[in-house]
Amino acid sequence: MTTWGEFAAQRPDLAQAGRGLLYQFGVGLAFLATIRADGAPRVHPMCPLVTEDGLYAFIVPSPKRNDLHRDGRYAMHSFPADDNEDAFSLAGRAEQVTDAARAEALARRYAEEREMSQLPDVFATWEPFEFTLASCLLTRTTSHGDPAPQHTTWLAPK
Repeated sequence: MTTWGEFAAQRPDLAQAGRGLLYQFGVGLAFLATIRADGAPRVHPMCPLVTEDGLYAFIVPSPKRNDLHRDGRYAMHSFPADDNEDAFSLAGRAEQVTDAARAEALARRYAEEREMSQLPDVFATWEPFEFTLASCLLTRTTSHGDPAPQHTTWLAPK
């Protein structure tokens, strides 16, 4: 697995394009796929935080958070663009951030991205996770229905 920062150092072009698609609506927005206890997939919208060194998210108390605690495998996909079918998806492993100072820094970043002077009380129940990468796929298109989309894949070094 590779951190976002390591990925960005290896493929700055893909990291920049991926971050752009994750943040195309101002804050990070993506769909998160996790694995239920019975092995079936579960998909939820969520708000990723991309920093210089990592890919994170605060996960609310939910079945998806339980999935990540039990089996950290995930897939993430950017929200659909308005004007084309550009997309960024990645897969890897998620792990809860347990370092209090790091979690506090991520909480500040979350608030800053949303121009919030303070976080809501319910935020105390949300848990920060780091998402490391095993692979990603960037798709670029000219419009909806583009007959020749351009795909670029990346795999983490072994």
